[in-house]
Amino acid sequence: MKYRTAEASLRVMPPDTAEATHQSPEGDLQVVPTASRMIELMEIAASRLMKSRLGDGESSVAVAMNVTYAAASLRHPQGGSTMRAVAAYHGIAGRLHRFKINAFDESGLIGTAEHTRAVVVERRLTSVARRIAGESGMLLLM
Repeated sequence: MKYRTAEASLRVMPPDTAEATHQSPEGDLQVVPTASRMIELMEIAASRLMKSRLGDGESSVAVAMNVTYAAASLRHPQGGSTMRAVAAYHGIAGRLHRFKINAFDESGLIGTAEHTRAVVVERRLTSVARRIAGESGMLLLM
């Protein structure tokens, strides 16, 4: 693999906080990033690292993610904070690629994850999605 690490960052503002999404007790954690935003950032970092490994017409999809939260409480000024995820490549088994990811904010490490991504052929994925959508009567817009 050409690159061994990749990063993604996000400026966390009140709509992305646990308080704004009603995931924290009243006033308890004012500007704590929601878990979903941290996980999303971790996935973006890993998918960026996968790009150099993909052939024409291939993409990667998340298969598994085991997340550990390293910081229970983070307080930042109302102006928000910057969250950053760094993915490191940790090997391949067939079409499955493994990553270790660390997420940080200004206070330091806030979460870690072990993540697995699979290589998929985009044409096949689209075909399967259309077949499933047709079977269930769902409309799939592509």
